[in-house]
Amino acid sequence: MSLDVTASLAVLSVAGRLGLSARLAYCKWMRVHVVSDVHGRADALRRAGDGADALICLGDLLLFIDYADHSQGIFPDLFGAENARTLVDLRSAGRFDEARAHSAQLWARLDGDPRAHIEAAVAQQYAELFAAMPVPSYLTYGNVDLPRLWAAHSRPGQHILDGERIELDGWTFGFVGGGLRTAYRTPNELDDDVFAAKVAAVGDVDVLCTHIPPAVPDLLYDTVARRMERGSEAVLEVITRTQPRYVLFGHVHQPLQSRIRIGATECINVGHFRARGVPYLLQW
Repeated sequence: MSLDVTASLAVLSVAGRLGLSARLAYCKWMRVHVVSDVHGRADALRRAGDGADALICLGDLLLFIDYADHSQGIFPDLFGAENARTLVDLRSAGRFDEARAHSAQLWARLDGDPRAHIEAAVAQQYAELFAAMPVPSYLTYGNVDLPRLWAAHSRPGQHILDGERIELDGWTFGFVGGGLRTAYRTPNELDDDVFAAKVAAVGDVDVLCTHIPPAVPDLLYDTVARRMERGSEAVLEVITRTQPRYVLFGHVHQPLQSRIRIGATECINVGHFRARGVPYLLQW
């Protein structure tokens, strides 16, 4: 028997006598932390990459209005908590025309162009959030984000991806940002065909990362807001056809189900980061 073979058998014999935890010590684990719906939580975002090889962020960095705390966000900063509460109540009741009229009256009272006030507040939040975000990180947009302002605030090592794919330690990750059209008219809502084209551009991947869920009712119903959110038929179709290992998303803050399996694919809502302050762990 050759010396090389003898040595190999000796190593295998030792490994066989070790416990599982000791054998795993010989393995190289890839650890990725995933967040979504940050909504202004710069404090928690600073810690979100601790112990991870990389951070993935699935969008909605901005906090325009907090439905649980009406004193938090861009809208109450400009108009006060009482006006924010009125807006939330009207939206929650489905009275969208009245909500828009209420909002328009408030914006009309401001000096100058309302867009200038919004962009100044947005820029302030983005500056704080991108400064807090660890590197390396891989990001895509949410439906309340303003994509055209991201490049001005991102730092080296913060990779903005939309309709694109990357490789991390042998696994391919695809990223599709934004939301679909709704009565809420949030800033980054897209036509269905535009969103579907980005899904198609990503192609077959091991992990598909989107802001909105696939169009599965249990993943779309928010148990606190008591309403259905919109999900993507294009994402559901690509799950059925290509069976990625994982589909990761956010958007629905308190889903009826946060995790389901479709064939071989695990579909996982990574959680409302503003409320939880803790990232989802993906490890292989």
